[in-house]
This record gives sequence, C-alpha cells and structure tokens, in this order.
Amino acid sequence: MEDQEIAALAADLRVVVARLRRRLREESGPGDYTPSQAAVLLRLERDGPATVTELARAEGVRPQSLGANVAMLEAAGMVAGTPDPSDGRRTILSLTDTARHALASIRAAKQSWLVRGVRSTFTDAEQEQLAAAVVLLQRLADS
Repeated sequence: MEDQEIAALAADLRVVVARLRRRLREESGPGDYTPSQAAVLLRLERDGPATVTELARAEGVRPQSLGANVAMLEAAGMVAGTPDPSDGRRTILSLTDTARHALASIRAAKQSWLVRGVRSTFTDAEQEQLAAAVVLLQRLADS
C-alpha cells in the first residue's frame, strides 16, 4: 500500500471507531456517566481502591479537577470513601456494590447490541472476517 492509501485507511478507521464508540455509548442507556466519571469508575474497578491523588495521577489530571466527579459519584452511591489507616487525612475510594452492578449492566447492554448486530448484519463468512479483523485491531492497539 502507498503512504497515501495508508493515510486514507487510517482516517477511515478513526471515523469508524468513533462511530462504533458512539453507538456503544448509546446502547448503555441513560444511566451513563460523563467520560471523566466513567474513567474514575473503570480505574477503581481495574486497579482497586485509590486516593483522589492517585486517581488524578493515573488519569493525568489535577486532583482538584477530579474532586467534583468523585463527589458526584459518592452522592450517587457509586463510590465510597474510607479513611486511610496509615494517614487519616487521606481518603481511600472504592467502588460500591451498586457501581459494580451498574458497570456489569452497562457492559451487558453493549455486549447484547454487538451480538445482535454481528448476527443480523454479517454472513457466517463475514463474521469470520470480522474475527480476523479483531485480531489485527488488537495488534494495532498494542503497538
């Protein structure tokens, strides 16, 4: 492929991925969170309990910027804070069971839409092509 063709492919890929992300966001329903709030929930789910400072560092933002999002998540019952046993001035945040159930529900809705879409949109041969493309996309994401 020529450089110009690769550039066009990259542009098309970016547009398609953005459209797919929007559709997945739509499928998760009205209980969805802002991208910043979702980032906090997903970080706590993936990495476990953390302080606001640790979350901010991991997300590349200032702790003050994250404070409002954490406060909203606490008010919604999605995040709970407990005093740090080694430093009572710090609060360690963790997901609540409500948050874990909400995240599972959001994932299930997205998964369900994808399954329905793959089944109804693609032939068996196209589904196999899609599976091969996913392997390639994973490799690209890991590069």
